[in-house]
This record gives sequence, structure tokens and C-alpha cells, in this order.
Amino acid sequence: MTSARTASIPPGHGTRAALATPARTGGQILVDQLLVHGVEQLFCVPGESYLAVLDALHGARIELTVCRQEGGAAMMAEAQGKLTGRPGICFVTRGPGATNASAGVHVAHQDSTPLILFVGQVARNAMGREAFQEIDCGAVFGSMAKWVVQIDDPARVPELLSRAFHVATSGRPGPVVVALPEDMLTETATVADALPCQVTETHPGAAQMAELTRRLQDARQPVAILGGSRWSEPAVRRFAAFAAAWSLPVYCSFRRQMLFPASHACYGGDLGLGANPGLLARIRASDLLLLLGGRLSEVPAQGYELLAIPNPAQPLVHVHADADELGKLYRPAQAIHATPQAFAAALDGVRPQAAVPWQEHARAAHAEYLAWSDPAPIRIPGALQMGQVMQHLRATLPANTILCNGAGNFATWLHRFWPFTCYASQLAPTSGSMGYGLPAGVGAKRLWPQREVLVFAGDGDFLMHGQEFATAVQYGLPITVLLLDNGMYGTIRMHQERAYPGRVSATQLKNPDFKAYAQAFGGHGERVERTEDFAPALARARASGLPSVLHCLIDPEAITPTGTLQGLRAAALAKDNPDL
Repeated sequence: MTSARTASIPPGHGTRAALATPARTGGQILVDQLLVHGVEQLFCVPGESYLAVLDALHGARIELTVCRQEGGAAMMAEAQGKLTGRPGICFVTRGPGATNASAGVHVAHQDSTPLILFVGQVARNAMGREAFQEIDCGAVFGSMAKWVVQIDDPARVPELLSRAFHVATSGRPGPVVVALPEDMLTETATVADALPCQVTETHPGAAQMAELTRRLQDARQPVAILGGSRWSEPAVRRFAAFAAAWSLPVYCSFRRQMLFPASHACYGGDLGLGANPGLLARIRASDLLLLLGGRLSEVPAQGYELLAIPNPAQPLVHVHADADELGKLYRPAQAIHATPQAFAAALDGVRPQAAVPWQEHARAAHAEYLAWSDPAPIRIPGALQMGQVMQHLRATLPANTILCNGAGNFATWLHRFWPFTCYASQLAPTSGSMGYGLPAGVGAKRLWPQREVLVFAGDGDFLMHGQEFATAVQYGLPITVLLLDNGMYGTIRMHQERAYPGRVSATQLKNPDFKAYAQAFGGHGERVERTEDFAPALARARASGLPSVLHCLIDPEAITPTGTLQGLRAAALAKDNPDL
């Protein structure tokens, strides 16, 4: 049995009366289909290859965000897809535009995010001749997109866009790439609009829920791991109530902490990089593992060492929206083909018949999490103490602040020490893509201007898409960027010291004055060198009403919250030379 969620239909669209529609250009038909499917915003870098679409967008009821680089545009769209569950929309031109955007497509692929990337293409009569900026979208995107299609006939635009929305949102969501030959976009056709896309929710059966109940009642130390996409705020609330009723310890997958409130008595932490060893021990010691929504890929599986492949040591109940993911890597004792939203709704009727014997297990797991995530005792080299910075952020920012980050050791401060308690408050790439945080923050603030947005960035990470700060200024988006500058590609330097101690190569950076950088774009900039300077600088940034950068100078020795470069080097040398 399935149910469907239907997008709203703007007046004059999506009806059979459209059969009498007069001839329209391919560009106009395409924009009309975006309206039919409920698109309200899109991101682009303009190109001559899709001028007909840009003309059709003139005066349309779609908010357009013009970006400075295609990778940033695609990541903004992906961020909106992650927050809403509806496809983020991005338009780029062929060749360099499309390949720049591929970074965002890869994020959407690995993060299971609905995204539709439209690529302006060369004219049909020039294809196959290596025309100016010509690109084979199928060859370039085939391994990272759920579907790649080129629309050669404007009369088929409604059909193929309807399918694109369906593919992007069904099963395990992901990116779809649609190539648009420029001459097709100016050609006219008479065709009806498609009906709005319906997103189906696959529900578990009553017998499956009864079997799950029996497994829980027979267990002595069960745990749950939450991940993936296709969640919603009601689904998070329902699973939290289910966990409370069963005193079930709950862990979140890598960069999916918004799926369960950290304040919940059953929360035990997240399976990220540098995970709490106590957390890993508890999962390994469990006698029933409920994996809901996620794939338990390399990072949360701790390099695929957490569970045995293909047969886990403990019985695994795997719930996933895509049947192809069930048994793909781990052989489950029970496979349930259902979306997280539908499964969480079915949990309303799953309650224990008697007190469960593992309440102390849940209490201990939560206590371990609280101790692990407490920034108060953390001390690092240097005048700026990030533990105290995190304490101030926790005490100052609203609980529903949207936290964004790219990739780098700096993100540990956010993932370990910020207590996520609200759904749709986290934008972080499970793909580990640098440069994601700033464009994600722009996409979030563009979507929900009333929400506070804080971007965590490293110095190397920020300059991957730092030009999108100009986009934030152009559209008046007062996001705050906490830029942690240690003058290096820190994560690579960390691994370098572990593998090749003392042989520093290709990891040092000479950075600009990021305060001046922000001011040059028309934003607010501050330089923070000492702990006592941070709180007033943050207050001024938040009060400025402008996009802001807090340029925080971090001692290079403070490579992690609990480790130093000298310590890593000494440990590596001692391992290589045990007599030293």
C-alpha cells in the first residue's frame, strides 16, 4: 500500500484544459513545467546555451539566484533539496559550466539528495563535431547521476521533466541531469502540461512490524542507527517517541545528527570521523541493530570495520526506501522496504508489552555522549580556545540555527560539540566535499530567510567557493561565516604527519586577510585572535544585518580538539623507530 504527497498546482497549470494550449517555445514549456511541479526557486550561472529559458523566467513566479561559479550554484540547489526533500534546481551552461557543477552533483549522489541539473547544450545539428564547449553529459555524469537525459523535441519536455522529478525523488533520491540543446529551446510545439509530480511513500506491512516487535522483545542490548534522506519533522518526532517507549539507544550516521534530538535521553552520539570509542563498543556489543534510512557506508561504518560484510555479527533490521539497497552490502536478518516517513508512522503502534531490561544501557549511552560532547574541559594550543567558542555558541544561538560546513578538521568542532535538536538544521556533505558550507548557507538563507544560518569553514575550505560570499551580499542574506584559519590544509597535514612525520609537503597555505575580504565584497568582517574577543565580535556580526566573516586565527598545533601536530609526529616517529 502506498500514499502520495502532491505538489501544489499553480493556477492555469496541470489541467486537461491545457490541451488547447497555444504553441510555446521549448524554453517556455520547460519553465511552465517547473511551475507545475512546484518549483519556487532556482540557482544558475547564465549561459548563451539556454537564453530561451532565461527569457521565459523573466516575470515568472520563480525566484532566481544568480551565482558566481557553477559548483556553488549546484551546492546551493543541493542544500535546498536536503532541507525540503524536493528537488533543488540548478541551470548551467555546457562544457566548463557543467563540469564545474559536477561537484554539486557528486554531493547529491552520495548524500541521497534530490537535485535536477539543467545543462544548456550545443545545437542539435552541431552535435558530435566537438563543437564549442560541447560535452557528452551521459559520459560525464553517468556514474554520479540517477538518470541523464537529453531533450531533443520540445513536445517531449512535459513528459521528460515529469520523469526527471519522479526519478530524483523516488526510492533513494539523487541527482538527475537534463541536457537542453539550445535550438530545441527556441523551437515551438503545442503540448499539454504534465500533471504535478507525486512522491510515493512505501509503507511496511503489518507482518513486518509484528516481526520487528518480536525481535525487540527478545533482545537484551538493541541499538538503532538513523541516516539517509526522505525524513521529515513528524518522522523525527515519531521515532523519538518510539525510542523513549522502548528505552532504545539511538545513534546518528555521519553528518545526519539532525535526525534525532541530542537532548533526548536515548541519544548516544554520531558515527562520524573520530567517533567516540565507547559508542563504537556499544554498537559492536549489541544483539540487534535497527538501521533506518541509511546505507552505513565507509565513514559511519568506520572504514567498513564496524559491521562484518556481508554477514553482520548481530541481527540487522535494515529499513530503506530503495529495495536495491537492502542486502546490497550487508545481509539483513530482516529487510523492510519503506521510507523513513512511512516507517516512523507505522511505529506509532509498536510499543513494548512490559518493561524492557536495557534501560541502564540507554542511560549509560546518553551519559557517555554528554561527556564526549562537553566543550568545557577542552584546551588547545593558542590564544583562541575553540572549546569556549563552542560553549558561547551553544548558549547564544537559537536551537533551530542552520549549521553548515564543508570538509576539514575544523568541522569536528561543530559535529562533536553542537547539540543538534531540530530537524532541517544541518547541511553537511557526507561526500566530504570541500567548499560546501558557504554555498549551502546561501541556499538555506535564500529558502528560509527568517532562520539564522551559521557556516563553519576552514581557510582552505572557504576559498573553494569563497566567491559566493558575493552572492550572499547581492541578495542581502545575513549569514555568519566562522572561518577557522590555521594556515594549512589541516586534514591532509594530519594524515601527512601520521604517515610521513616531519616531511611537510603541499599542505601549507598563505592566506589573505579574510576580514578585508568580507568588507571588500560589501559584507561585515572581524578578526578574532583571542577567546575574549569572540563573543563581542559575534554579537556585532549578528547585529550588522550583513553577510559576515569572523576570521578566527587558530594555532597550527591545534590540529584536533585533543591532538597536536607535535604529538602526531612524535607518535609516528616512535612507531617507526621503537628504540627512540
